[in-house]
Amino acid sequence: MTELPSNTVPPRSVLDAFGVRGTPVPLVGGQGRSVLAGGFVFKPADGSEDEVEWAASLFERLAPHSGFRVPLPLRAADGRSVVDGWAAGAFLAGETGPQGHWDGVLGAGRAFHAALRRVPRPDFLDRRTHPWAVGDRVAWGEQEFDVIEDLAAPFSALLELRRPVKPDAAQLIHGDLTGNVLFAADEVPGVIDFSPYWRPPVFAEAIVVADGLLWFDLPRDLLTSGSDHPDWQQMLVRALIFRLVAYSGIVGTSGQAQPGEPERYARAIDVVVRKLAALRA
Repeated sequence: MTELPSNTVPPRSVLDAFGVRGTPVPLVGGQGRSVLAGGFVFKPADGSEDEVEWAASLFERLAPHSGFRVPLPLRAADGRSVVDGWAAGAFLAGETGPQGHWDGVLGAGRAFHAALRRVPRPDFLDRRTHPWAVGDRVAWGEQEFDVIEDLAAPFSALLELRRPVKPDAAQLIHGDLTGNVLFAADEVPGVIDFSPYWRPPVFAEAIVVADGLLWFDLPRDLLTSGSDHPDWQQMLVRALIFRLVAYSGIVGTSGQAQPGEPERYARAIDVVVRKLAALRA
């Protein structure tokens, strides 16, 4: 068993508060911060305690849904969803997509978003300042941002491609579905690591396709998966801006992109501009 650094292991006091026994075992994924103990996944809480409590209450309502699985949050004996900075939920079995499961990822997202349609917009979305929240606002023209020099050319190209879109109903969406849908035999897909944003659901689908263009071998037919939407190409442009700005924010203003990163975005832009137009024709 791999030994975990002490700061990535919940202390015994946290396990006791949640009523869990067992030795924490590292889990693949989760940015190396998730551990399994007593059949539950523990990880440092993302965001404020109010945000985590909101997400826990939401998943408790969604857990019985028949179209997808979500991990039922674990609460401490006193009802808290966060104890000393740690949160926990039931372990969901399954392998992660998207390779071999692209249609399943998109289908799970559609079912998940249908269930979220009437959930009110949480106020904390306006207070978030992490790189992905900034990337989302920049993608939709709500904030300006100076990317690192290495990514200035593809960022400029994307801004030139961005056009206004027709008004579309925004709602709560999962902005990071690509690697966060689980597939197991005889089970509906499991949706984990909820990253909430307030955008049209088609934007979440565009992020999955953009991720496929950037980091995976996206099946050709999925490039037009949302082409029945009048602004599908613009959603893809915004999805690429979202990922590029978030990556730039993680690197930092004085940092440099990994070798090949600018070219990665240039290739994705070329596909969106040229090949999508050819496929439509």
